Amino acid sequence: MRIHASPTPVERLCAPLKTTGYTSCRRGNSAIININRWAYSTTPFKEAGGSLTQYRQYVINHEVGHALGNGHRQCPGAGRLAPVMQQQTLFVKPCKPNGWPNP
Repeated sequence: MRIHASPTPVERLCAPLKTTGYTSCRRGNSAIININRWAYSTTPFKEAGGSLTQYRQYVINHEVGHALGNGHRQCPGAGRLAPVMQQQTLFVKPCKPNGWPNP
């Protein structure tokens, strides 16, 4: 299930994870998507050249990746596509934005 919520409910729904009203999360079988991120993406994602559509693909695939047991990954190198499990909400560069596990 996917849930879109404003920052305060996201913080409550994601607890004990601290989202600071900014990030999204996965709880059980649900992806809790911060509606502000869904509507606007993030500065780091946009500054790296990512579109809103790409961000939406990323955030769903990232949280589903957590549900499948995948942890966070780091950028594999400058100019390469970011792994979908990289925390692209917070940072993308020196990688390129990516919304898909196997682009």
